[in-house]
Amino acid sequence: MPSKSTQATLATVAASAGVSVATVSKVLNGRSDVAPATRVLVQRLLVEHGYVHRSARPEQTATVELQVDGPLCAYSAEIVQGVMQAAAGSGAAVVVTSTEHMAGGVSWARGLIDAGRRAVITLAAEPTPAQLKVLLRAHLPVVVIDPMNVPASPVTSVGSTNFAGGMSATQHLLALGHRRIAYLGGPATAASNQARMHGYRAAMETAGVPVPAEYVRTAGFCYPHGIQEGTTLLDLPTPPTAVFAASDENALGIIQVARARGLRIAEDLSVVGFDDTQIATMTAPPLTTVRQPLREMGAVALHTALRLAAGEKVESRHIELATELVVRGSSLAV
Repeated sequence: MPSKSTQATLATVAASAGVSVATVSKVLNGRSDVAPATRVLVQRLLVEHGYVHRSARPEQTATVELQVDGPLCAYSAEIVQGVMQAAAGSGAAVVVTSTEHMAGGVSWARGLIDAGRRAVITLAAEPTPAQLKVLLRAHLPVVVIDPMNVPASPVTSVGSTNFAGGMSATQHLLALGHRRIAYLGGPATAASNQARMHGYRAAMETAGVPVPAEYVRTAGFCYPHGIQEGTTLLDLPTPPTAVFAASDENALGIIQVARARGLRIAEDLSVVGFDDTQIATMTAPPLTTVRQPLREMGAVALHTALRLAAGEKVESRHIELATELVVRGSSLAV
């Protein structure tokens, strides 16, 4: 039975969130019948109040493996933070490792089973069919965040409305009067890149604006890719007046290239990013971008993984959270 201090902490969190103690309890136990925004708020307050889920004994703690592809960047750090906050509120433990370990083949999957993992979450990477077969046989569920490819049917994935986000970013630039709008994207085969690019193309086609082949560049989602492809775009005989970049880091890359050439951001070149990471507000001018609810994506992945590990059925094998255009100072009318 919880002690009075534990009950008081639950009541304090509930009062701070403006919800009932029962709702806080549902969040702690990973229940699905809580609104996403309420869940994120309660999870944050649980951490701030230092609440400890005393009913969870160490031997009962569910440990989830979180595999992160490549070095942490602004985007992945936000998602990892969301996973960790959700785990703190659910009484789960998270082990963060690099997807380089997945190269170990089937032995990697067996190692997770031997280590007592209850579920696996991967960020922008998927297990191979052979690895997946071993994991599924051991009833070890896999949840992929922002998959690079369309996941296999037994895999649950969490992402955002990339197509709608790409369309809204491009429509914003079109509404400002831009017609020479370029797309600076991530890996050509990445599912999220494909969706954002198709959203861009759909907006351009609807507006009756042709897209020159040289205006579509794909490489990666990181800052150096923005510099590399941004240089190519601004070297064109007829360079764009606006660029929709498929990540905030890509946007910062082309902003750097533009400034090195004496161009003014917004006045001479409008730039829109994607993600709305912390760096979007650190640029001068602040970056117009499409907000992905990155921390919420991490939290949803964690709770979904725990539900699957408990033998529950999920409503959908692919969960998409809504994006939102955030207009700041990096985009102006021509």
